[in-house]
Amino acid sequence: MTKEISVLVEQAQALCVESGARFTTARKKVLELMLIHGGAVSAYELLDSLKETDSSAKPPTIYRALDFLLEQHFIHRVESQNAFIACNHFTDDHQLQLFICERCKEVQELHSPQIQQSLNEQARLNDFLIHSQTVEARGICHRCRQD
Repeated sequence: MTKEISVLVEQAQALCVESGARFTTARKKVLELMLIHGGAVSAYELLDSLKETDSSAKPPTIYRALDFLLEQHFIHRVESQNAFIACNHFTDDHQLQLFICERCKEVQELHSPQIQQSLNEQARLNDFLIHSQTVEARGICHRCRQD
């Protein structure tokens, strides 16, 4: 595990201690696996990876861990891929925009205040209360366009 990953896992642990949330061994391991993977990963890909160190791991183990990590804002769901990505800054006050490459499936996380402000303004104008917001833009990344 790289130093960057260790620092993020330690940050997550500290936030859980601070908030009183239980950061179990399984939850920690799933977060580590996601950070190591580095891109969008499905629940079953995570299960396969987890089984390498915990042969008793079952789908409910992964789904409970993913639900917890989503609630804590440690990961994000990529709806269009039915997958998840690790977040590299754990706060509950950011909205999310994703660039998804249709060739290599890489997902790039963005945080554009302008996009968020525009959506919030449209919600206000339409008397709509946004609970969560993820914008997914699909296209071809720079690396794939060079091939």
